[in-house]
Amino acid sequence: MQIHNWSWHQQPIAIAYDTVGTGDSVLLLPALSTVSSREEMAGVAERLASQFQVTTVDLPGFGDSSRLPLIYEPELYRQFLQAFVSAMFDRAIAVVAAGHSAGYVLQLAPQHLWSKIVLVAPTWRGPLPTMGAPPKVAGAVRNLVRSPLVGQALYWANTTPGFLKLMYGRHVYSDAARLTPEFITHKRDITQQPGARFAPAAFVTGGLDPVHSRDEFLALAQAVEVPMLAIAAANAPPKSKAEMDALGNIAGVKTQTLSGTLGLHEEFAPQVAAAILPFLHHS
Repeated sequence: MQIHNWSWHQQPIAIAYDTVGTGDSVLLLPALSTVSSREEMAGVAERLASQFQVTTVDLPGFGDSSRLPLIYEPELYRQFLQAFVSAMFDRAIAVVAAGHSAGYVLQLAPQHLWSKIVLVAPTWRGPLPTMGAPPKVAGAVRNLVRSPLVGQALYWANTTPGFLKLMYGRHVYSDAARLTPEFITHKRDITQQPGARFAPAAFVTGGLDPVHSRDEFLALAQAVEVPMLAIAAANAPPKSKAEMDALGNIAGVKTQTLSGTLGLHEEFAPQVAAAILPFLHHS
């Protein structure tokens, strides 16, 4: 693990990242979730690293990066990604973004950070808004989770092994046999760092949604001027699958559908890497 030091509103933030392989640079961005971690991209990174230099990074507030009690918002992530890429790379790079990271990558495309874009099971709307929670309700839940005692209790209830296994089985992994006690225990460990609840609470309640509508999301994709591949998850929840399908209808966007759901990039890393490699080489 390496550390990149960044600051947001004069708050120092330690960003955890790994770099493997040699060759042209590729940046891998994990999906946002309560258990978001750069390690979920490790399987893809390992397979790309035979031909590229691959960097995986924990976004602020997630994984091994600092878990400060900040107000986590989209602008924080846009500015972080722009600063991180500018500091780490001397030219435009290929980027592979899973889940919610997709929206931020598309928003930054006009800054000429990317040479190629791969979106894996892309989403733009957090769980509570997807379930139909009005913005005021979602905001109230977000504020409640930030509170010292009640917030920690709510967060604990949503990170028990039983709850994590339920959520993984419903939305993240398609093969329940992979959800072993050891797997769930490891995922729960990610959620138990001091201050771990703040960024996940923002994500779950829609506070990290990069856009507010499908039309906004598709408009960002339509404006991209570099080669783009969208990998849809065949078994994703219906609302999420509809967003992936809509993205695939945009002219110029290469598309592929693989078995799996929202954790496609981790559960089926060999298949995802196999889809990405030809695109990186020949697009």
